[in-house]
Amino acid sequence: MASELLMMAEVLSTEKAVDKGIIFEAIEAALATATRKRHREEIEVHCTINRTDGSYIPYRVWEVIEDDAELEFPLKQMCISAAKEHDPELDIGGFVKEELEAVPFGRIAAQAAKQVIMQKIREAERNKVSEEYEPRVGEMLSGVVKRQERGDTIIDLGGIEAVLPRSKMIQREGLRQGDRVRAILSEVKQNNRGPQLVLDRTAASLVLSLFRAEVPEASDNVIEILGAARDPGLRAKIAVRSNDSKVDPVGACVGIRGSRVQSVSNEINGERVDIIKWSEDPAQFVINALAPAEVESIMVDEDKGAMDVIVDESQLSLSIGRGGQNVRLASELTGWDINIMTDEQANEKLEEESSDVREMFMEKLDIDADVATILIQEGFSSLEEVAYVPREEMLEVEEFDENLVDELRKRADDALVTLAIQKEEMLKGADPADDLLTMEGMDEVTAKFMAINGLKTMEDLAEAATDELLGIEGLKITEERAQELIMIARRPWFEEMGIDPDEPEEEGSAA
Repeated sequence: MASELLMMAEVLSTEKAVDKGIIFEAIEAALATATRKRHREEIEVHCTINRTDGSYIPYRVWEVIEDDAELEFPLKQMCISAAKEHDPELDIGGFVKEELEAVPFGRIAAQAAKQVIMQKIREAERNKVSEEYEPRVGEMLSGVVKRQERGDTIIDLGGIEAVLPRSKMIQREGLRQGDRVRAILSEVKQNNRGPQLVLDRTAASLVLSLFRAEVPEASDNVIEILGAARDPGLRAKIAVRSNDSKVDPVGACVGIRGSRVQSVSNEINGERVDIIKWSEDPAQFVINALAPAEVESIMVDEDKGAMDVIVDESQLSLSIGRGGQNVRLASELTGWDINIMTDEQANEKLEEESSDVREMFMEKLDIDADVATILIQEGFSSLEEVAYVPREEMLEVEEFDENLVDELRKRADDALVTLAIQKEEMLKGADPADDLLTMEGMDEVTAKFMAINGLKTMEDLAEAATDELLGIEGLKITEERAQELIMIARRPWFEEMGIDPDEPEEEGSAA
């Protein structure tokens, strides 16, 4: 039996690629279980195997507890006074051991031992998978299509299977058994059958990883591939820059006769990839990202993180792209909200904005249209700018003298104080409900502005539209924040319907 135990540990360790110590622990647990069944009592049994000769000794074990404690498990516990008769040095929490006879095992006991061993091996294999792959989440893996399962694709990564969900597949991509594919490891999901590796072929990071693998200059850090935006299966844009002035980053990624970019495109089902040269100048970066469309001029609004891009009428459809694809990907790649417009549309927008600002200056500063127009032409667009821009800068305006500058600054400061007082008085009468005031992401001022405009509860906010929030006078809020607050207010609706609002809809699920 001793030699058989050593042989079993050796074979299982080799076959299952599990540490031999884990195998011995599993066999010891199995031997303890079989010994306990042999004695037909609910006793606690431990077993120790000699790793050299394979001999083993089973022990009956009692846990040592206080004298006045209740023996909840009489066959497994012993009071300290009785325990010290066995070993005077024992303390509470220790164990009394009594050697048992190593009885021979029959067929049933052997089967029980086998079950415990296999269970321990499965646990060890699961832990090994988690330990190996959890640090690799976000990494690109390569495997072979093994089979289809309820619309999902099972990928063999070489000794372990991963699932590529239907929602993470590239549209209209026909993967067949035996095809070799690469994908991003997006998650190591724990379930009753152990860790499940989840892959993703729609992630923007897949394009980055493919180029980094395909372009040697990227591996050598001669060029950097900084970011990507994708419409999976249709089009992608990547941003690149060079750390060597002699190396063209776009040309390096394209390759000779387009070999490198074509290789990446073939891997992602023929997806077209635009390679964009990164620029530290945000406006130039946006212009590059909109290629192949040609840009005439660009206006940057850093406060809103937006740019108005003016193009010729003939370039309008090209810059926007089919279904807005080109401008959407450019916006995602650069991180700027991009508004495409013609020169005529830009002039109309500028005139509209100038008209609103001109009227505001005329009313709040009590000035005529000529002075208001000069302020606008010099780049002033708010009372704060008139009040706080350095006096020396305003004196540089040709039409302004010292007396006019001082008077404009004083009137702007007075107007701001008046507005602050009006705002405070107006908000005193606001009475937002507690659920709106304490809602995640809400602040008191925003809640009060909503309340005086009829949005007093979370339910009211949930029923509101983004434009309704943006139209509240005096409430400074971005479109993104307005949408976020509305979605938070709608969470109880989704929970009631059993829907996760953060979970993207599967293709074909929308009516």
